Amino acid sequence: MSFLCRSYGCFPRCLAVLLGVSLALIAVPCALGESKVFRAGAFAIDISPVEFPVIINGGMAERTADKVVDPLHARCLVLDDGASQIALAVVDSCMLPRELVDEVKRLAHAATNIPIDRILISATHTHSAPSSMGCLGSSRDDRYCHFVVPRIAQGIERAQKNLAPAKIGWAVGRDEENVGCRRWRMKPGTAPTNPFGGTTNDQAQMHPGYGNENAIEPLGPVDPEVTVLSLQTVDGRPLAVLANYSMHYVGAPAVSADYFAIFCDKMTKLVGGEASDPPFMAALSNGTSGDTWLLDYTKESRRQFDLDSVATSVANAAFDAYQQIEYQSWAPIVMEEKLLTLAVRLPGADELARAKEVVAALDGKKPTVVPDIYAREAVMLSEMPPTRELKIQAIRLGEMGIVGIPNEVFASTGISIKAETPLQPTMNISLANGSEGYIPPPEQHKLGGYTTWRARTSCLETEAEPKIRAAVLELLARVAAHP
Repeated sequence: MSFLCRSYGCFPRCLAVLLGVSLALIAVPCALGESKVFRAGAFAIDISPVEFPVIINGGMAERTADKVVDPLHARCLVLDDGASQIALAVVDSCMLPRELVDEVKRLAHAATNIPIDRILISATHTHSAPSSMGCLGSSRDDRYCHFVVPRIAQGIERAQKNLAPAKIGWAVGRDEENVGCRRWRMKPGTAPTNPFGGTTNDQAQMHPGYGNENAIEPLGPVDPEVTVLSLQTVDGRPLAVLANYSMHYVGAPAVSADYFAIFCDKMTKLVGGEASDPPFMAALSNGTSGDTWLLDYTKESRRQFDLDSVATSVANAAFDAYQQIEYQSWAPIVMEEKLLTLAVRLPGADELARAKEVVAALDGKKPTVVPDIYAREAVMLSEMPPTRELKIQAIRLGEMGIVGIPNEVFASTGISIKAETPLQPTMNISLANGSEGYIPPPEQHKLGGYTTWRARTSCLETEAEPKIRAAVLELLARVAAHP
């Protein structure tokens, strides 16, 4: 269902031979000494809401906004190696459901003829954008969804129209200041609990704060890498940059693209792209930040930060990498995807009965506190199918890899993928082609805590992480082995 409502006559033998030779030479230009041409096109389309108020998701309870603090964009990139053409879009949204993404791809394919399975669309995970997906206490903003779907598709179309001969390169920087593990092991009996989260004996807490005597240790590593893909015109002018950093978000008043947009503005200035025609485009995608934020709770006190300081730091790290890039005039493009069906964690009969009592007591009101919110989630989840289908993607650009995963992925998973991939570097893009929630590794599920609590948007089986990681590595091996 739509998300919105295809004999030669007889010639003398010698002429046929000559014609065949001519056609062969035309079909294989390199036989004539012609080089292959790599092309790239980019476009950032404004997707800010135009009708208000809008629903904002990303928190426990629903919020609304009645103005745009800073514009939202879908930052679109089309790449072409002469044989394959692909598109990537990084969208200023908290999360994008699979059905919305699929409709964008359908429209983009109709306009560009780029195959649907050659398009990757991800959300930045700003928590200050209109709700494209119902989540916890928030509903989907249907009016905004109908507006944004064709806009993203138009952005991809405009990027394709900007295709021009280009050079491609990549590098990896580091920003260790703005990423810390937000998930901590707590002393027994001190972690928050959730009567409808599907966990018992929670030992983990998100954001324990500074100087918390009950906080024992962070429960995972962080990935401080800033991976950078750069495209330039053949004469060396900046065309586009796609970067990736594994930090959740900063936090901003709605409607806002959070620090992601400020990074893009700063990157544009750093590379000297202000006067580019067509306009230079920078994009910052979200890496594996499911258990990370920008603060380090191992320190004694909270440091001072704001959107600008974080964006400046990450942009400087990206620019340090950018300056080291050695460009190639051509690189092969290979892209593959895989559909993966996983089981859903469903509430048991007793839990569901209790949840229904709580929901009935709400008398149609929106829930605003954790027990009520997760009681409603349990009821809603019980009415949904027992499995979910995920779309996993992998891209090869020369020696570089890009992965699209429709989840909020823990840093440990991303680090593992980067260690095992045959393509170096590999950029892990989370919340791509859908949003199927947190995927804690199995050992993390045992510790409970917010990122393991079951909800309609975060309910995959406890073995989801190793299965998804295996699918990612399988795809990376396949695209790497492609001639």
